[in-house]
Amino acid sequence: MATQIHWPERYDPACTPVHVRNEIISRATPEAIWMWLARASAWPSWYPNSANVCIEKGSSNDLFLGSRFTWRTFGVSIRSSVREFVLNERIAWSALGIGVDAYHAWVIETVPEGTRILTEETQHGWAARLNAIVFPNRMHRFHQIWLERLSHVAQAGPLLNISA
Repeated sequence: MATQIHWPERYDPACTPVHVRNEIISRATPEAIWMWLARASAWPSWYPNSANVCIEKGSSNDLFLGSRFTWRTFGVSIRSSVREFVLNERIAWSALGIGVDAYHAWVIETVPEGTRILTEETQHGWAARLNAIVFPNRMHRFHQIWLERLSHVAQAGPLLNISA
């Protein structure tokens, strides 16, 4: 498994004004982490910077390649589409909102210490640039919270009966 993000050319960190990278080592299994991450409709129950998650395409409660979903994060309404999907290993989605054109990717891999969870996001757009200036570390802080909460819920056990 490749341990780095597969960036579409437009979203390569060298070509974007905003790039954030976070990672954590978790004691949870990759499968448990994946279950909680792929069930986007449940994010608001454990990640405070997400709201109103609605998967639009298909009937699954979980994300899949090509699925589209809408949600709110950082106070902005976002339309996302899953662009990369490798079960238990990697997922990435585009994210479009007023003044923001982003790509958010995740890599999950087994390491000697447990499970490494890497997330990176790049952004284009006037709101993305403005937020990076006005709140320079906000996205990094919230992505770290996302990783820590993901690790915590995945270590607590499997995702059961949470359809949100």
